[in-house]
Amino acid sequence: MLSIFILIGAYRYYAQLAERFGKTKWHYGLLAIGVYLGTQLFFGFSYGIYKGITDPDSLDGVNYTGFSLINIISWIISIAAVYGVYQLLERKFVKENINKPSLEIEKIGDQNV
Repeated sequence: MLSIFILIGAYRYYAQLAERFGKTKWHYGLLAIGVYLGTQLFFGFSYGIYKGITDPDSLDGVNYTGFSLINIISWIISIAAVYGVYQLLERKFVKENINKPSLEIEKIGDQNV
């Protein structure tokens, strides 16, 4: 249930970024969902492989439907991944805005020569 709220927040977070820079909002919202779910899957598979290698008998009674330390750690790692990709996109969009020639054209009339 908490993951659904995190996904909604990540979607809105990326959509606001896209709107600020004139990009398609839902594309970046889906990117946020993909980053979150991809990180969750990667962490889950990594932990499963680790548990399988170190203690194969413990895999028989696995139940991750509730709150556990592993779930909380995976949420934190996934949120950090979403935030990191957000920061990378924001830097990229700022660089794109600076490099647009239309900004240079608009600045021509502002200069007092």
